Amino acid sequence: MENLTNKYQEQSLFSISWPLFIELALHMGMGIIATFMLSHYSDAAAAGVGVANQLLNIFILVFTVTSIGATVLISQNLGAGRLKKARQLSRSVFGLNFWFGIIVSIIVFLFGEQLLRLFDIQGKVFEYGLTFVRICGISLFFESISLALSAVLRSHGYTKESMVVTVVMDLISAGGNIIAISGVFGLPITGVTGVSWAIVGARAYAVCALIYLVYNRLALKLTISDIFKAKKADMKELLSIGIPSAGENLSYQLSQLVITSFVVSMGTASLAARVYILNINMLCYLFTLAIAQGTQLLVARYIGGSQFSRALQRGIRTLKIAMVASLVTSLMIALIGSPILETFTMDPMIIAIGLPVLWAIVFVEPGRAMNIVLMSSLKSAGDVRFPVIIGIISMWGVAVSLSYLLGVHYGLGLLGIWLAQGTDEWLRGCFALRRWLMKPWERRKKVKGLALR
Repeated sequence: MENLTNKYQEQSLFSISWPLFIELALHMGMGIIATFMLSHYSDAAAAGVGVANQLLNIFILVFTVTSIGATVLISQNLGAGRLKKARQLSRSVFGLNFWFGIIVSIIVFLFGEQLLRLFDIQGKVFEYGLTFVRICGISLFFESISLALSAVLRSHGYTKESMVVTVVMDLISAGGNIIAISGVFGLPITGVTGVSWAIVGARAYAVCALIYLVYNRLALKLTISDIFKAKKADMKELLSIGIPSAGENLSYQLSQLVITSFVVSMGTASLAARVYILNINMLCYLFTLAIAQGTQLLVARYIGGSQFSRALQRGIRTLKIAMVASLVTSLMIALIGSPILETFTMDPMIIAIGLPVLWAIVFVEPGRAMNIVLMSSLKSAGDVRFPVIIGIISMWGVAVSLSYLLGVHYGLGLLGIWLAQGTDEWLRGCFALRRWLMKPWERRKKVKGLALR
């Protein structure tokens, strides 16, 4: 038991994070490639699938509720040497996400058309979007289970295995996209329908592969009975951590929709520039996301094993690395901004709008790094309410309000939007740093001690 515990506590950040980095890069890259390929098939198809994806991503947030909770709780129990409890939580999150997946898939299939109409899209764009929603709605069941199983594997330190599954899944999806859109080998061109079924197939493969890996690596055989035997206490624990985290993500998505409406009012060139810059911007925080997720796993284990000083130091060290990496990456991109933007468009108006924003990103990204690393670490320490409360207040009180004030009212346009969001990121980051240095786990220990008296 002691050896196993040490094994989980002594994994390095690098060994956990590099597979996460590759997995995140593939996910981001495949999204860009899929949009690029669909745009060559039909602009209406690309637009319809883009809107439909926004709708489906909102439902996927439901599944992340339990997967986030599982990542934190399983890691904490492994750090504390409670291996039996960790395995029990693994079974519970599998059962819970099984039912979440079925319920959400049925809702999307039955009410997908009505939900898609809320986006006010018409004609071919709507037809393509509806096709994508109805077919990919089936795959949400597989996505729910795969998110749960990925969380189980990652929590046990098997990030490489999760990465390999993602690589193969993306290859299946990409291969299906090529066949559906180009009609290679004389096969019929099936367009959005073929692309949608490729995603279903890829996600079905992921579930089968992850179930095998959970059994092979953890000797944990998941059975039908696990679907009906999820313990209420486990579900309560998973949701108590997952719901606030998902609430923060939902708030961010909704605030971005409002900010997008401000950009729409600025004209087509500003909207196009924002789309391109968002894709470029991913390169700046990709590394930060990977090491933040790795740090989240390690911090949860240290907290579970009562190694509080080690958890504190790990968070600060990762913060320094992430801020420097984000600053250097964003500065390099800003210095060669014009050639980068020209790979997306040759429109001089879009480039003129985008170049100042690339320099604004140099200001934004270190603050975003602080926010991402420390907020995820706070959740690992069990401090889940603070990030969502500060997040909602700052996202709407600062990011949305300042975006309108600077971008629309004072006419700074897209540059004003980015400066507003940078202010939000830095504000949340500073609050997170102050909270982290206050060692919130000590307050939780005192509360537990009082409760036991």
